[in-house]
Amino acid sequence: MAQSERSPGRRRRAAGALAAAAAGLMLAPAPAGAAEDCGICARSVLTNATLAACFLDQYSGLARRDAGLVAVDLSGCETPRGVVEALPEPTRAAEEPDLRFILSRGQLACLRQKLEAPDMPLDPLARIDLEGCP
Repeated sequence: MAQSERSPGRRRRAAGALAAAAAGLMLAPAPAGAAEDCGICARSVLTNATLAACFLDQYSGLARRDAGLVAVDLSGCETPRGVVEALPEPTRAAEEPDLRFILSRGQLACLRQKLEAPDMPLDPLARIDLEGCP
């Protein structure tokens, strides 16, 4: 068998090993202070009342994961229909809420705490700063 015939199989195995290693890093417990060290974690989350309620509903399942980093996916959350939002100012681009983001375990708990605050205005959109979270 020629060398060129074996190369595609080796490349696939190498790519599979690389993907497994990357997945392992995502699932590994994060050390203390991981929020500051996490280059892929969200620094802030743009949300609204509907998505905030959906996040809070999903929180217990997200918090039970054994991963050091948590991938949050709110794309399946129901969004309000039938209400036409105001057009954005011509000089500003319309901002969309964040539906998918990655958080450290400390940021996950911090986001929950901030969203549960009674004085948190969430409509039409609110940017939740996660920089000070553990």
